[in-house]
Amino acid sequence: MIPSAGVGSRIQPLAFSKELLPVGSCRVGSLERPRAISEYLIERMVLAGVKNICMVIGPSKADIIKYYSSIFNDVFFTFIVQNIPRGLCDAIFKALPLLNSDDSVIVGLPDTLWFPADALCQLTSDHLSFLLFPVDHPENYDAVEIDEYGFVNHIHVKKSGVTQRWVWGAFKLPVTV
Repeated sequence: MIPSAGVGSRIQPLAFSKELLPVGSCRVGSLERPRAISEYLIERMVLAGVKNICMVIGPSKADIIKYYSSIFNDVFFTFIVQNIPRGLCDAIFKALPLLNSDDSVIVGLPDTLWFPADALCQLTSDHLSFLLFPVDHPENYDAVEIDEYGFVNHIHVKKSGVTQRWVWGAFKLPVTV
């Protein structure tokens, strides 16, 4: 599941959805084409075995549908429109009707690039697990406070004065959570 309904007010004005921001390029046949930032997440999800991807988009993000209709032939895309962006939890709940009770779900941020590419393969499916990475300015992200055993105590959403340097780029959980 990829929440993509936000407008990206911190990087506006853009003439396209922030999820399609070009970062790097790739070769397709004999042509070199720009790569959208969200392509990296989708590639990482595919590497982790994902076959079905649900993108929750805003009503003005038809460019995402057009872009992904011609890429990733081995992935089935579903697009759900979140008419009013109400945050990550609402986006996840919008996708729940598409899931079976024995499914596990990977939720990834489409505008975040992390390495290594196979990191999602390390996340467990039997409980909530986060893919964390350190940043220099955690106040610009969702900073994750963890204890000495690596368990999550709190998530500070774009909060100033945060001392934790860890932020999340994706998480995996069973639907039953």
